[in-house]
Amino acid sequence: MASVAKKGLQQYLAQLQQHPLRTKMITAGVLSATSDIVAQKLSGIPKLQLKRLLLKVIFGSAYLGPLGHYFHILLDKIFKGNKDTKTVAKKVVLEQLTISPWNNLMFMIYYGLVIEGRSWFHTKSKIKKEYPTVQYTSWTFWPVVGWVNHQYVPLQFRVILQSVVACFWGIFLNLRAKSLAIAKP
Repeated sequence: MASVAKKGLQQYLAQLQQHPLRTKMITAGVLSATSDIVAQKLSGIPKLQLKRLLLKVIFGSAYLGPLGHYFHILLDKIFKGNKDTKTVAKKVVLEQLTISPWNNLMFMIYYGLVIEGRSWFHTKSKIKKEYPTVQYTSWTFWPVVGWVNHQYVPLQFRVILQSVVACFWGIFLNLRAKSLAIAKP
């Protein structure tokens, strides 16, 4: 069993080296699916909603994977790959002031319009009410992940670490969105 896992990891790392964007897209899609399956089960949905699951896979692979890939490359270019404490702090602050609010907003828009099929009016109203809480919660959680990521994780693995942590963050966002959908007609 250990040799199968080791071989799988070696193949994954080879794909990450040869096809970094594609590998990160697939990884983000798989982890988005995992996040949604767990969220659906935790929220009491009796039968897995495959359309919703597919839409979450698309969001992860078509949006989160590529955006993270290029954003981390850009950060390393801006800061010339430095990992001193001051530079890492700047990266985390920049990340938290740009990509963090943007990703949370895009998730909420996508979830409302595409996954739930709600109108723009309803989605906008829900975002207006809930976005500040979601973003505040994000700012209490993600800077620690960003610090570890920029300080200790090599560039090629940063999106993967973020995708793994985002799997759990996605469960939180899905459960929050679901509770709001139940609370509001």
